[in-house]
Amino acid sequence: MFIDNVELTLSSGKGGAGSVSFRREKHVIQGGPDGGDGGRGGNVYFKVDKNTHTLSHFRGFQHLKAKNGEQGMGRKMYGKSGEHLVIIVPPGTQVIDKETGRVVMDLVEDGDKQLLLEGGLGGLGNTHFKSSTNQRPEFAQPGRPGMTKEVRLELKLIADVGLVGFPNVGKSTLISVVSNAEPEIANYEFTTLTPKLGVVVTEDYRSYVMADIPGIIEGASEGKGLGIEFLKHIERTKFLLFMVDLANYRELEEQYFTLKKELKKFSDALSTRDYAIALTRCDTLSPEETNARVDAFLELLNLTQNNLTGKYKSREDLHSYGQDVHERDRALPFFVLPISSVSKINIDAIKYALSDVVTKVRDEESRC
Repeated sequence: MFIDNVELTLSSGKGGAGSVSFRREKHVIQGGPDGGDGGRGGNVYFKVDKNTHTLSHFRGFQHLKAKNGEQGMGRKMYGKSGEHLVIIVPPGTQVIDKETGRVVMDLVEDGDKQLLLEGGLGGLGNTHFKSSTNQRPEFAQPGRPGMTKEVRLELKLIADVGLVGFPNVGKSTLISVVSNAEPEIANYEFTTLTPKLGVVVTEDYRSYVMADIPGIIEGASEGKGLGIEFLKHIERTKFLLFMVDLANYRELEEQYFTLKKELKKFSDALSTRDYAIALTRCDTLSPEETNARVDAFLELLNLTQNNLTGKYKSREDLHSYGQDVHERDRALPFFVLPISSVSKINIDAIKYALSDVVTKVRDEESRC
């Protein structure tokens, strides 16, 4: 089961109480107080582990607590500190204060460990309270209480390329063909119910992560369909690939502009992300009809040879339009490419095109 949103109550440990004790040994007269301090309560940490992929292991847990510190003992012996609570989460997890809605932690890097709550201090033993006027203190400090916080954990998958499209346009088929992912594939809408990640490896030993999310329909940003539940998973993606179906009953422009509109409603930052367009299921049409529909689509988007470069090719490698990355208009797609995941038309081309784009986007980010 994929769980990407859980609510938890977290508590650090209570400090142990100080000890009230007096030294009692043979031949030692009036040994005096020797009560030790209580142990400190355990802290609450979050730690990122890339081998964890969901929040499902928190299912059934509502309140997680660190261990309390142990009470101090005689002979000035300290109580044992409470065991820390280390919460393991996958990369991309945000820790949100449930009361204020503020993001407390944004956990991205593997191995990153951050402190959320400190345990309570242990109480002082009675040995700390002896004085010339009070040589027999019969009291000690109680341990300080721990801290409690209600949080919400939200998982936002980290990927290089996020697939965006209407239901049943070939997103799952593409990711199954180019990567190691094994999503469910069927001829009905909303086959994909949870996000899927796949690692795409090219023959030149480059790799990138591709994310497939449930289909987006008109009104997804307002709660319709399944898209809004998972749109947040592509917020972290470096690049978006719009999947527009040539054989869909919806017109190409309707699919494209609806997707752009829903992304903008959900997030302004997401709507300005670098992107490309894959025109899927091109093998269901004749080459002439495919070329005519693609030309009409490019003309509608005002994509011409002035701002895109490319040419028509054979049916097996229909045509590819790609921008000069160094002089590109960021409002335009990097490339427009008809593909067929079933017939393997342009699959190698899109794998390498996306690899080149991801590499360039990474280089741009490193220079910033």
